[in-house]
Amino acid sequence: MTTTVTSPNQVYEQSLLRATKVNWKIEDIIGGDKRLDFSKRFLPEALAQVNKISCLNEAEKLILNQIRGNSYLHLFGLVEEFIVPCVINHVKTTGLENITATQAMLHFAEEESKHIHLFRRFAEEFEVGFGSRCEGIGPLPEIANAVLGHRPLGVVLIILYIEWMTQYHYLASVRDNSSESLDPQFCSLLRNHWLEEAQHTTLDTLMVEQLVQELEPDEVEAGVDDFFKLIEFLNGGLMMQVKLDLESLAKATGRTFTESEQQEIIAIQERSYKWTFVGSGVSHAKFLEVFNQFGTTRQAELLEVSKSYCS
Repeated sequence: MTTTVTSPNQVYEQSLLRATKVNWKIEDIIGGDKRLDFSKRFLPEALAQVNKISCLNEAEKLILNQIRGNSYLHLFGLVEEFIVPCVINHVKTTGLENITATQAMLHFAEEESKHIHLFRRFAEEFEVGFGSRCEGIGPLPEIANAVLGHRPLGVVLIILYIEWMTQYHYLASVRDNSSESLDPQFCSLLRNHWLEEAQHTTLDTLMVEQLVQELEPDEVEAGVDDFFKLIEFLNGGLMMQVKLDLESLAKATGRTFTESEQQEIIAIQERSYKWTFVGSGVSHAKFLEVFNQFGTTRQAELLEVSKSYCS
């Protein structure tokens, strides 16, 4: 019995082939008669976790769910802001020796750029239909630059877990979810985003593997250090977004929340954000598979982080 080993070059070729089959245009997804339905929820409860909030009535929970949908894409827009330059910088450092790899990586960056435009277009449609402005953390370029100020290995590890997180969110909570009657247009957007991101995890993994091969052991450790620092940094942004969501909810409902009501909403939403944007990614089996290939001395640390963001 023989085992077929796929070379990195074959992986790049396969990635390009899959990408050409998936390719979609922004106008296929939003705009014209493709409108968001504000009578429906946007995110599944597994991601938004608004039902647990006892101080909100059903109408207010619907509004908060839609605010969470807006923030969800705003935060993914932030991620795309640092993915694009990260991938381009990787291409610059590796050169043009392998033109197939270069083409695959540049197509990767192109798709992520398209996602930025998609999320911006959604934000415009959302503001018109929702009726009041919902703020997001920012400015996004400044946050992205702060992320990119860390070592490339740390940044690519963050990107890899987020890509797997995207897969998990769609497959586990959206794809076969008919019970929650989510807005079809928002689900279509998540589906198309997922289709392209599903190709990117392979390229992210190759980036990680290449960096690890090129770095000295102490440099790998430093990169992993930055990965953990970036989780804390991004979590700080998530906690700020929770408070912005609460402000958006108060504005949209015209309601002044008491101190105890604010505390309840913030506590539940902080747990939700931590699991949705960190825990569900760093605990993903595929991410752990890559991390454990070189981060053997840090597995216990990653497990502790995972536990703290999954509780």
